Amino acid sequence: MTIGVLGLGIIGSEWAKHYHAAGKLAGVWNRTPHPDFPQWKAKPAEVAAAADVVQIVVADPPAVREVLQQIESQLGPGKIVIQSSTIDPTSSEEFAKRVTAKGARYLEAPFTGSRPAAQQKQTVYFLGGDPELIRDVEPLLSLVSAHRLVIGSGPQAAAIKLAMNLNIAAQMEGLAESLTMARRANIPDDTFFEVISKNVGYSGLTKLKEPKLRARDYATQFSVKHLHKDMRLASATAGCADFPVLDAVRESLKTAEARGLGDEDFSAVIKLLEQD
Repeated sequence: MTIGVLGLGIIGSEWAKHYHAAGKLAGVWNRTPHPDFPQWKAKPAEVAAAADVVQIVVADPPAVREVLQQIESQLGPGKIVIQSSTIDPTSSEEFAKRVTAKGARYLEAPFTGSRPAAQQKQTVYFLGGDPELIRDVEPLLSLVSAHRLVIGSGPQAAAIKLAMNLNIAAQMEGLAESLTMARRANIPDDTFFEVISKNVGYSGLTKLKEPKLRARDYATQFSVKHLHKDMRLASATAGCADFPVLDAVRESLKTAEARGLGDEDFSAVIKLLEQD
């Protein structure tokens, strides 16, 4: 199988490079043109025509909907759409029906892992869809990922992605507040991170963000604006409208974006706590 990537953001561009290195990339497209990128195509439909599998990695449900509108003419038996944008369960169901109505197959495949994970082929996929389809695309997805976890249906895969991002957002807010508390008590960062490394609350997120927090380096691994979008989708998911931690982190991210931090790494929420 060959694959095309629609969306050359932080993650999509890294995956496309890996596919290209493996000789599997049939085409790429991005809303902002990248004509120098290997296998660049001017239109999404050209990518869908050239590739057996199309992987969508864009910002949100409206962007996925727009892409599907542009590639529908090229979908049919033998074509596969892998949807890897972070969306909500209702949108997953809508998009699956739209693709399968054309005779193509649809797999929900959101993921965890920011830019470093994508660069190192350490992405973890959450897969929702037909088991036979999952087996068929396994060789392709294994080129860019460390783990492919089968969750169940497409909506379930979309839901667990939002659940994981809620957990990450809550951890980041807690880490930012606890570090700020230590700093205000004149506790050195060396001491704080040594102590937390021995604490039950230590996590992969702490390990990932420690260098950035120490250096006050907010170059984007995963942006404030995209995590804020995900928390809005989580709040709109059935049964989740009254979650207090979700409400709190969504408000923090909203404030960060309003203060011009939207394109910075989501660890930049600590800036909201720093004293002038």
